[in-house]
Amino acid sequence: MTPTDLLSDFEARGLVHQSTDPAALRAWLAAPGRRVYAGFDPTANSLHVGHLVALMLLRRVAAAGHEPVAVLGGATGMIGDPSGRSEERNLLSPEELAANVAGVERQIRSLLEDTGRTVHVVNNGDWMRGVGYLEFLRDVGKHVPLAQMLGKDSVKSRLDRDGGLSYTEFSYMLLQAWDFVHLSDVLDCRVQIGGSDQWGNITAGIELGRRLRSRDLHGITCPLLTKSDGTKMGKTAAGAIWLDPRRTSPYRFYQYWINLDDADAGRCVERLAELPLDEIRALTDLRASNPAARDTQKRLAEELTRLVHGEAGLASARQATAIFFGAEIGGLDDATLAEIFADVPSREFPRTILDGDGLPLIDAFEATGLAATKSAARRTIEQGGAYVNNRRVADVAHRLTTADLGGSATLVLRSGKKSYALARFV
Repeated sequence: MTPTDLLSDFEARGLVHQSTDPAALRAWLAAPGRRVYAGFDPTANSLHVGHLVALMLLRRVAAAGHEPVAVLGGATGMIGDPSGRSEERNLLSPEELAANVAGVERQIRSLLEDTGRTVHVVNNGDWMRGVGYLEFLRDVGKHVPLAQMLGKDSVKSRLDRDGGLSYTEFSYMLLQAWDFVHLSDVLDCRVQIGGSDQWGNITAGIELGRRLRSRDLHGITCPLLTKSDGTKMGKTAAGAIWLDPRRTSPYRFYQYWINLDDADAGRCVERLAELPLDEIRALTDLRASNPAARDTQKRLAEELTRLVHGEAGLASARQATAIFFGAEIGGLDDATLAEIFADVPSREFPRTILDGDGLPLIDAFEATGLAATKSAARRTIEQGGAYVNNRRVADVAHRLTTADLGGSATLVLRSGKKSYALARFV
């Protein structure tokens, strides 16, 4: 990709929702080494799937020969962005905010610093710290017309609700606008990208740059990552899909993409996968001719899991997936086994039962509900339908011991091809 085609690449992948003056934007991006920024407020100690669009945009900025700038909201995170919110965010303590900033910074660096370009990761708390309230009102607030702020959709939508909009949240736009001007001062960064809900904040910064510096700044917003039913992508019944493996395992992250419906998978592979457009078109054709093969979902899951969790994370996700479909179990921890088999019955036993003679397999099948009676469990074993950690056990006298554990305290029992149960020893 050459610097002159960055905006065209965004457009071809459905990544442009709105942009300021496309001709001027293309002219600015025509020279290599331009700086383009996106902001990330540290509302948690990890980013989630919803942040992937902005991260992938910055990776594409780097691939086009420019320098991505990621702004951490050490200052704006103290307030909370009202954009796209129906109610005010809970304010974070300074300690929580600092921990969140550190966690998000690690993730951003991990996802951007392998691009081969200079990456700027900055914290708006560094230039806002020590700025007095009166000083900010005089130097910044004086140049932002109230009518302009009230006219933004993110403000109007909240003012029309019962809860309204606090002055604190209302001030958020001023802080983000100043970020843009400051970055244009110190990094000559003239382009800001963000989700479609950021248009009001981005244009506020563009207008402030014009008023304060007589400087042309530019903005691009991308569509929010939503499902075909309009709900936000990355939300499940179990909660958000996080990028931190301690909050969402590589297996569950991988399975999220595998289980997307075709329409959602098609949009995501265009916007998130670093694949050539002709390969994406080939996946579209395969999806139309043989949707059951789920080629798009598999490729998307592989690409994103490798990017976020590395080759080791992808390998463990593939192993866990294979285990669910009958591969032998080994080398996994209890938490991963619990996630793989989250929807199967489980039964707890005292750990001491594994010592000495162990727990009869017949008893375990009955206790976990895989067999209605001991006689039924005996028949299952005799007929070759009993498995421990997906290994067939044909000995009706087999007793479970610590040697049978799949994790440190868990083993997986199976009857036939699809009936599973977990035995936990506590």
